[in-house]
Amino acid sequence: MLLALLVRPSLCRSQVSVLLQRCVRTLQCDSSKALHSQTEHCFLRRRLPLFLHTQSRGAKSRKRQSRSQAEEWKARNKTVLTYIVAAGVGMIGLSYAAVPLYRLYCQASGLGGTAVAGHDAELVESMTPVKERIIKIQFNADTHASIQWNFRPQQTEIFVVPGETALAFYRARNPTDKHIIGISTYNVVPFDAGQYFNKIQCFCFEEQRLNPHEEVDMPVFFYIDPEFDEDPRMARVDTITLSYTFFEAKEGQKLPLPGYSYN
Repeated sequence: MLLALLVRPSLCRSQVSVLLQRCVRTLQCDSSKALHSQTEHCFLRRRLPLFLHTQSRGAKSRKRQSRSQAEEWKARNKTVLTYIVAAGVGMIGLSYAAVPLYRLYCQASGLGGTAVAGHDAELVESMTPVKERIIKIQFNADTHASIQWNFRPQQTEIFVVPGETALAFYRARNPTDKHIIGISTYNVVPFDAGQYFNKIQCFCFEEQRLNPHEEVDMPVFFYIDPEFDEDPRMARVDTITLSYTFFEAKEGQKLPLPGYSYN
């Protein structure tokens, strides 16, 4: 613009003054823009490291939080796995204990046609026989295919009255040339009568070893509880059947539950 003034000397003073003012304004504007640009550049230089530092701290914090959550989930998984293993072991133990526990319960309650085991000596001595109620007791004997024994009752039936003790015998013989260990289970029919059929002495659920060609007699000492006569469900029951079944005692052999058939 100054060059234009020098080239054109014919301009008037007023025009020169206007041109000078424009030049001053242009220089001031350029200077202001340069100063503003420099200020922004300094501001960015100061803020950028702080921003990057904040981002770095946030990333580290998230990493620590993620690691803590992973450790917490790992601990929870171990706890859950421990509970699952303990529950599995407990269920296996209960499955092995279920049969003997059920037998004990049946013997104590007479459930499933199982004769009640055990007796109170004073109760037996103080029982009052119900003479007018005569009951026929039938005896049955079976052997499972797993055992080669001859097993039978010594009597097919006897007559008793509630409140009176009775004695019966079974005979077992081993006709083979090797020793065999047997074990028996039993039940009472009708099933509801089992709770009144009390055994004082019995060979059931006990291992019996017979040598080659050996023969033994096995006693059953029992009585019918006098309360049998007071139970309305027993009003028409005049015959009770006691059945025994022998099995060969082997490792892992499972006896049937009392009162139920063996498959």
